[in-house]
Amino acid sequence: MSFTDIFETSFLEGYAASEITGYKAIVCLLLCAAFGLYIFIAYRVLTRKSFFDKNFVISLPIIAVITGAIILTIQSNIVISLGMVGALSIVRFRTAIKDPIDLAFLFWAISIGIICGAGLALIAMILSVIITVGMFFLDWFTLGKASKLLVINASHVDLEEAIMKVTNSYCKYHNVKSRTISNQEFDMVIEVRLTKERELITEIAQIAGVSSVSLLAHDGEVTF
Repeated sequence: MSFTDIFETSFLEGYAASEITGYKAIVCLLLCAAFGLYIFIAYRVLTRKSFFDKNFVISLPIIAVITGAIILTIQSNIVISLGMVGALSIVRFRTAIKDPIDLAFLFWAISIGIICGAGLALIAMILSVIITVGMFFLDWFTLGKASKLLVINASHVDLEEAIMKVTNSYCKYHNVKSRTISNQEFDMVIEVRLTKERELITEIAQIAGVSSVSLLAHDGEVTF
C-alpha cells in the first residue's frame, strides 16, 4: 500500500459521520414534517392573501422533509455527499418567486430541514418561534397605509369638477391615475387614502350623471 492510498483512506475515515439508525432517521423526518406543517399554517395566517399559489404552500412542508433527508444522507458518508452535491448541481429551477415574503418562507422551510437533519431540533423550535413573533409584530407595526382605488363611471367629462370637489372634502391624499372618454362616457380612477369610505362613495353616487362608483383595495406597495 502506497502513501497515497494510506492518505486517502485516513481522509475518508476521518470525515465519516456517525451511523444513521432507522430510529434517528424516522424521528428527524417526523420533526421536519411537524415543523413543515407549522410553516404551512403560519403562511396562511400571516400572509392573508386573497389569491395564493396552492402548490407553493403545499411544497413548504415537503421541502423541509426532503432537505432533512438530504442532510441525513450527507452525514452518513462523504463519498455519497460529494455525489449528491454533483447531482443537485445539475438541477435547474425555473419557477420565479415574485413575492419577497414567499422567499422568506421558502428559506425558512429549507433551514428547518437542515437544522433538524443536523439533530438540532431545539434550535429549529427557537428559530420558528422568533420568526413567527417577529412577523406578527412587523405585520402589526404598519409602516404605511395602503391607498385604495376609486373607480367612477359618469355620463360626461364635465362632472370631473364636482367629483374632485367631493373627493377633496374626504381625502387628505388623492391622485388621479387615469381618465378615459369613450362612447360619450367618462371614467376616472383616483388613488385615495381615507377613513370615511362609505360616505365618500355615497355622496359621489348622488351626483347627477354618475352611473357607478367603486372603491377597490389592492395588495401592492403602500403610500407613505
